[in-house]
Amino acid sequence: MGKLDGKVAIITGSTSGMGRATAYLFAKEGAKVVVTGRNEARAKAVVDKIKAEGGEAIYVLADAADSSYAQTIYDQTMEAYGTIDILMNNAGMLSLAQFATITEKEFMDDIYINVTSALMLSQKVAPVMQAKGEGHIINVASIVGWAAHWGFVAYVTSKHAMVGLTKAMANELAPTIHVNGICPGAIKTAMLASVGGEELFQPMIDRACVHRLGEDHEIASVALFLATNDSSFIDGQLLRVDGGIDV
Repeated sequence: MGKLDGKVAIITGSTSGMGRATAYLFAKEGAKVVVTGRNEARAKAVVDKIKAEGGEAIYVLADAADSSYAQTIYDQTMEAYGTIDILMNNAGMLSLAQFATITEKEFMDDIYINVTSALMLSQKVAPVMQAKGEGHIINVASIVGWAAHWGFVAYVTSKHAMVGLTKAMANELAPTIHVNGICPGAIKTAMLASVGGEELFQPMIDRACVHRLGEDHEIASVALFLATNDSSFIDGQLLRVDGGIDV
């Protein structure tokens, strides 16, 4: 028996990194997983691996920057499985632009992709969960949603907004739907590598109790906890999975 047997789970941005690790774990625990992303080859590879290991999954090509994002994911999920039990809003972007030079478009792109797209998809999914009488929504924020000195202006702002969105959603959707968030620290992913890798994040590593980067599976295991009744008395919370920064 898996912890998610029979559940349908949408995991956005799940063609790499934390989302992909979560897709694999959820499938291993019995969920029917909806993988989303922009790259079809990578999405298919995730689904193929899940199926090769005896799991069930489909992929939906959707860009969080596109206004059709939420509707596309919702429609294809409902067509394939007819219901939704879990949503993990993981899709995001990281802009390196700093305060003095960032343009309005760069700033708004970060906000839209990291926050607005999650809101729009949650709005689509919530009525299905409410009709069932239960559901779990997990928003991926960041440690920079707590303190600005680890990030850049648009990313920091968007992740602070994701923290607020999580709390507001929890208030409005309780008690039927549990809404919680994860605030990762420096996690060894392709996104981290693309902006400078371990060297750039060394100050964060030095301040963490464990003195290392996190692994994507360490986020996936927390997501699994939040997606089950193991976390039944946790709502509206942001769990810091950061190796113990500034304890």
